[in-house]
Amino acid sequence: MVEKLKKKIKEHFSNGPKAILIVVVILMIASIVITNMRKTIIVSIDGKESQKITTFKKTYAKALTSKNIQVGPKDKVQPQLDAEIKDGSKLSIKKAVKVNVEVDGKKLAIQSAEDNIGDMLKKEGIQVKKLDKVAPSKEEEIKKGLKVTVTRVEEKVIKSKKNMDYETVVKEDDSLEKGDKKVIREGQNGEKEVTTKVVFEDGKEKVRKVVSESIKKQPVSKVVAMGTKVTTVNALSRGGSVTGTPSGRSLRMRATAYTSSYEDTGKSPGSPDFGVTATGTTARRNSGGYSSIAVDPRVIPLGTKLFVEGYGYAIAEDTGGAIKGNVIDLYFDSNVEVSNWGSRWVNVYILD
Repeated sequence: MVEKLKKKIKEHFSNGPKAILIVVVILMIASIVITNMRKTIIVSIDGKESQKITTFKKTYAKALTSKNIQVGPKDKVQPQLDAEIKDGSKLSIKKAVKVNVEVDGKKLAIQSAEDNIGDMLKKEGIQVKKLDKVAPSKEEEIKKGLKVTVTRVEEKVIKSKKNMDYETVVKEDDSLEKGDKKVIREGQNGEKEVTTKVVFEDGKEKVRKVVSESIKKQPVSKVVAMGTKVTTVNALSRGGSVTGTPSGRSLRMRATAYTSSYEDTGKSPGSPDFGVTATGTTARRNSGGYSSIAVDPRVIPLGTKLFVEGYGYAIAEDTGGAIKGNVIDLYFDSNVEVSNWGSRWVNVYILD
C-alpha cells in the first residue's frame, strides 16, 4: 500500500523538497491510520488460551469468521460477538456439550454451555418446583454426556372417616349361672377423621402417611355380664326332687333363644311354613303351659316334655342346624326377650 502511494506521488510531483515533505506527511498519516485499525485479541476456548489474533475487523464475530473459528448457537461468548473489538482484549468461548435430560415422560438431548444443571434447566425453560427432585443435584457441573433426571413430586392431603371399634367389657354377675352370659349394653362403634399425606412421584403414589387423627364420636363399650353362680345338680340322675321344680332325669345344658323371624329361621311371614316347627306344630311361648323349644333329637327325643330352669315347661318340638349336643334353643315371641335371655347354662328336667 505504501509503495503504491509512493509511485503515485512521483508521477504527480517532480523531485524536490516539497515533494519529499508531502510524501513523508502522507506516510505518517497512513501509518497512524493503519496502526489504529489493527487490533490484537486473545481467544480462549473452554478456559484454555487458544491463539492470538491480529485483525482489522470491527467486531469479534467478523474477526472469528476471518480466522475460521466457529461459534455454535448454544456456545457462550464473552464479550458479545457483536461488540466492537478493543485492542488487547480477551475473548472467551465456552463450547456447548450434549446433555441428556429426562423430564415429564420425555427424553431430551440438549446442547448447553451453562455452568451447572440448575442454570441449564432455567435456560431451557424447564421449570423445577420446590418439591421436584433433580438428579444429579442442580449444583452439579455440566459435562459432556451427563444424564439428568427431573422427577415431578406432588403432595396431597386426604381426609377420611373411619370407624373406631368398641371394646367389650365383661363383668361378673353372681345372679347368673357360671358360664352364662347376658348382654347388659350393646356396643357402638365410634368415628374418627384421619388426615393422610400422600406423596406422588411422576403421577405414581410413592408414600402414604397418617399425619393426624381426630375423634368425632367416642365408641360405646359393650357390657356383658358373666355368671359366677354355681348350682350343684346330679346330671342324668333318676328320681329325687329339686326345690321348686318337678322331679325327674336332669341334664346340664346351654340354652340359647330364638323367634320365628327370618333372621332366626330363614322363613318369611306369609310362607306356608313360617312359624311351623319340625314336628308340624306352631311355635309358641306359653308362660302358663308348655312352650316350644328346639333340641338335638339324639340327646332329647322330639315330643319329650321338659322343665327348663328360668324358662318353664316346654315340649321338644323343633330342631335347628346349630342345635347340636347339649344345646337347646328356647322360643320367644320377641327379639327383646331373646336379647334379655342371651345364652346361659341351665338345668333341664325330663318329665316322666
